[in-house]
Amino acid sequence: MSRALALVKPDGVQRGLAGEIISRIERKGLKIIGIKMIEMNSELAKQHYSDHVDKPFFSSLMNYITSGPIIALALEGPNSVQALRNLMGTTNPLEATPGSIRGDLGLSIEKNLMHGSDSEESAKRELNIFFNKVEIFEYQRTLDDWIIES
Repeated sequence: MSRALALVKPDGVQRGLAGEIISRIERKGLKIIGIKMIEMNSELAKQHYSDHVDKPFFSSLMNYITSGPIIALALEGPNSVQALRNLMGTTNPLEATPGSIRGDLGLSIEKNLMHGSDSEESAKRELNIFFNKVEIFEYQRTLDDWIIES
């Protein structure tokens, strides 16, 4: 069982798409083991996007990600990182597969509705940035037997 971080970004919250995005994540079979709404301040954003600090789009990214509340989700499931990445679609919504969240709901590369961990290593790092141990829940869903192969 693996874990991943998903963020509903400010445009997803402002456009009223958080429920749709979370619903698609749950329908996929990923289990929410932590969830919270926060305003990402610049310190948290710099920590989360540390790989992008030297890139030309970093200042624009900082302005965008700190512009309004986000929803952070800790997810768990088989191959959760790849499942989430497929569900999200490519970064450019205009190239994303129809049926993906970005393919169906997005129009802009910068304002692309959500973030998802891109590897299990990133997921561990990111989950530790957004959640502490008491905010992650261990529980068994009755439908897990229908999703997870034993």
